Formats: sequence, structure tokens, C-alpha cells
Amino acid sequence: MNWKEDYKRKVSKPEEAIRDIRDSQCVVMGHAAAAPRLIPQTLADHCEDYNDVLIFHMTTLGDNPCYQPRCYGHFRHVSNFLSANSREVVERREGDFFPAYFKDVPSMIGNDIPCDVAVFQTTPPNDEGYCSLGVSCDYAKAAIRAAKTVIVETNDKMPFTYGDDMIHVSQIDHIIPCSYPLQELILPAPGEVELAIGRHCASLVADGSTLQLGIGAIPDAVLQALADKNDLGIHSEMFSNGVMELMRKGVINGRRKTLHPGKAVVTFIMGTNELYDFVNENPNVEFYPVDYVNSPLVIAKNERMISINSCLEVDLQGQVASETIGMRQYSGIGGQVDFIRGASLAREGKAIIAMPSTAAGGTISRIKPFLTEGAAVSTSRNDVDYIVTEYGIARLKGRTLQHRAEDLIRIAHPDFRPALAEEYERRFHCTYTE
Repeated sequence: MNWKEDYKRKVSKPEEAIRDIRDSQCVVMGHAAAAPRLIPQTLADHCEDYNDVLIFHMTTLGDNPCYQPRCYGHFRHVSNFLSANSREVVERREGDFFPAYFKDVPSMIGNDIPCDVAVFQTTPPNDEGYCSLGVSCDYAKAAIRAAKTVIVETNDKMPFTYGDDMIHVSQIDHIIPCSYPLQELILPAPGEVELAIGRHCASLVADGSTLQLGIGAIPDAVLQALADKNDLGIHSEMFSNGVMELMRKGVINGRRKTLHPGKAVVTFIMGTNELYDFVNENPNVEFYPVDYVNSPLVIAKNERMISINSCLEVDLQGQVASETIGMRQYSGIGGQVDFIRGASLAREGKAIIAMPSTAAGGTISRIKPFLTEGAAVSTSRNDVDYIVTEYGIARLKGRTLQHRAEDLIRIAHPDFRPALAEEYERRFHCTYTE
């Protein structure tokens, strides 16, 4: 059948498409800036028609209508990465969290994560009937392959991107043509603490390095501090506006990359409309599924691979907690460990954990004698490499427990160093000296 005829036959209204969702089924939805908008709203509007529908998703920006209290009991949510709008749902037991590396999610879909219905957002089809997954490739293709029913919102505001992120009209059951702006993520400018951290991180980055960064004030500060570097590359789970700025200046050009030279490789992005316009039909940015981008063996093919991630707290052994505050699930592991391990395998690779030295307005030290009771260890002491705060850099790899504790105390906030020194002296039976 001609794909255009197939397309016309499959065009649906949201109210029609959701009739293929049944009680007790699992619906896998896209995430981040590419999360579908019309189907979640339509489901929420008709929530009383459903019972015990499981919805799998990761980060969603803005309001998710299926999180509304009126939807409780009709939908349950499961995720392996929480954000501000989903923590309360889990804490109210209207959803749950499961620990998993982001790279493993595609292989889990259809197995550990049932997938009866897949709901994603794409571009309208091109001349050959292929739709681009746009700004979020990650686990979408795995879900579309596994699902019995595929519902796609073809948004003419979605950027058309390159890489391995195409699906064909023939793979879709319900097509919902639409036009709405993507959700933006606008971050505050880095403060003095973040800028100091950025300068320390930048000192570890050589010309020709390939970078993985997260999102937030610290990654933005790192990128600002890299403006005088040359021939940097990107192989990252995601990036935001700061990478775009350095690409425009030619600082990030991928010229010396050993894998995908000349290309910024990513699995999803979040940022402003300016960023979304930047990646639209940009041949220098390529999107690939997360089981490829986040594979440590793939990451390690990038020489001079530099992984920069953040965390919530570190103990004096070097154990890193990035996902939980005590027993409270705060976010998820994402690709932190995968990139740390990939960077450690790469020739001249480095893995950096960067964080402010304090939290809660300076009342809590992020460097602690022990992790908060109940906290999950995200990065083990065996994997940790560099820890960076605004007070300096601690290289933990290859260091003994005693030397690690000394180095970490030196980059802790001065207000908390005396208490950390007391624990050091109890633990190692010797006097701590600066």
C-alpha cells in the first residue's frame, strides 16, 4: 500500500486512539521534551473509563494530567527516573520506582516492562513515509517494536533530527496530526559556587576531549569554562543549551573524535526553543537509542572521554549517592555509572563527579562520614574517580581509604571540616592535618 494512503487510513482523533487501551494494560510513553501531550490529557479526561492501567515513563516536563488526584486508582505510574512532578505520585503510592540503568530500559521493554501500547511524539512523515523521533530517541524504537498498538502524535513543531531515530508510517496504528510547542526547560544562570566548580572541572579537560554532561547549573558552568578549549566533542546521554553555544563558536566540533567524528552524539535533549531549532535538520547532531549511546563499550571507543555528573552526597570512602535522600527516591541513576565505566575504559578517559560542598542553604555538608541512612549507593567506591567541589579536586581512584578521606575533607566546606576530621581521627587513629 502507498504510505500516503496508509497514513490517511490511520489518522485518528485522541478519543478514538485511546479506545485501544484496556484495563490492566501497560502503556509506555515518551519522555522529556518529546513526551506526548494529547493522549495523556485525553486519558485524564476519561480516567473513569479505566482501571489499573500501568503507565511507564521517565522524566516529563511541565504538568502531567495523568498525575492529577482524580486519576488515582485508574492509572498507576512506574518510572526509573523521577522529577519534581512525579515524586509526589510515588510518595502517595500511586506509582512506584524501579532501579535500572537507562541503557537497560530498551531491553526491559516487552519483558520486565510489559508494553501493550506505545505512545510517542514524532515529526510528520518525510517524503518516504519516515517520521523522526526528534529530540528524544532513547527507548522509543524498542517500545514501538514491542507494542501491540502504537499511537503517535505527529507534531509539526517537532525538530527533524538525524541518526538512528526514524520510524515508518507502516509501524503506527493511530496517527494524531497536531501542532503544539515542545516543553522548554529554562535553567537559572550558574552562581559563584557553580562557576568555581566549572573552572575546576575544565582544568581536567584537555583539547580534543569528548564530553558527557548532564543538565543544570554545574554542566552549564563547566561549558562556560571550556570556551578557550579546542576541538571538543560530544558523546552524551543528553545535552542542553550550553553545548549549542560552544558548537556555534566552534569549540565543540568533533574534529578529533575517534567515534562518530564531527558529530555530537546524544539520545535526547532538553532546553529552550532555540536549542530545538538548532538541532532541526542539523547534520552535526545525531540521535541514537540509549542502549547504544550509554553502552560503556561504545563510550570507551571515544579517546579522551570525559564524563561529568553530579550527585547528592559522598561519604569518606568515596561512595556516591545520586538518586536518593535517605529512603526518599529523588531522581534516578540515568547513565551515570555507564559513563563512569565507559570513561574509565577509554584511552586517557576521566570520570568526574561534581557537586557543591553543601546543601540546604549551607546547613548540610554533601561530604559526610557516612551516607544518610537508607541512601542508595549509585556509584561504588570502586568506580569513583574524581570528586570536585568549589574548593578543589580529589582524585580517589588508586587511593587508600585513609588517603581518600584526607582528600575529601580538603575539598569539603570549611565549616564542616572539623567534624569530618574528628571522624577521620576516630576511624584511622591518627591526627588529621591540612
